[in-house]
Amino acid sequence: MPIITVEMFKGRSTDQKRKLAKGLTNAFVDACGGKPEALHIVIKEVDKEDWAVGGELCSDKYPD
Repeated sequence: MPIITVEMFKGRSTDQKRKLAKGLTNAFVDACGGKPEALHIVIKEVDKEDWAVGGELCSDKYPD
């Protein structure tokens, strides 16, 4: 049972997540084979204030 974990900032719509899941599933099956129903995808949403790059919070670096 392959698992793909995606960590990204909060704010994507359900439709965007649906498209992401479909695209990742198709790409995985194309590259690695297997059955689409065997692939699990976990989407973890993170607040910008809980993610830092280069010592700077993303909420400061990328304000809305």
